[in-house]
Amino acid sequence: MTSQTLPEPLQPDDPKAARYWNPYLAGIGLGVTLLVSYVVLGAGLGASAPVARAAAEAVHAVAPAAVEANAYMGGWFDDGSPLAHYLVFMVLGVALGGFISARLSRRVRPQVERGPRASVRLRLVMALGGGAVVGFASRLAAGCTSGQALSGSAMLLTGSLAFTAAIFAGGFVSAPLFKKVWR
Repeated sequence: MTSQTLPEPLQPDDPKAARYWNPYLAGIGLGVTLLVSYVVLGAGLGASAPVARAAAEAVHAVAPAAVEANAYMGGWFDDGSPLAHYLVFMVLGVALGGFISARLSRRVRPQVERGPRASVRLRLVMALGGGAVVGFASRLAAGCTSGQALSGSAMLLTGSLAFTAAIFAGGFVSAPLFKKVWR
């Protein structure tokens, strides 16, 4: 697809630009989605499990015996592919829905979001490095930020509530350290 086939993104002040959702309504929608997930599936939402399952599937293609003998990932292959899991389909649906929404609002533009003093390379290294740390930590914690903060907090789990408070505190403490890169 060339850049000529994509319509030029609309600027926020353009009267034709689709407005963003009201954040309170979006939050209520997320809460209803979480409730439906518990009622229908008997489980909450999360985003790190699909990545871990995709990695297990990739490693399984190279070393199946080692993966199946692994205490952490081995059970995922008992009923076939670990990708046949509701969270994998949820993440695919979120990505597809987000792309469709952005496309309909004419907000799709291939770019790397960064501050004016940060190079594209620095931004990508920081994003990939941070993602790797968060991904590893989410597997240690048996859940990612969304799983812990949304699903765990909805069940009033003490560990999830403490995790959510720590995430917000860490964000407030670290924001000034990274703010200079974005100015």
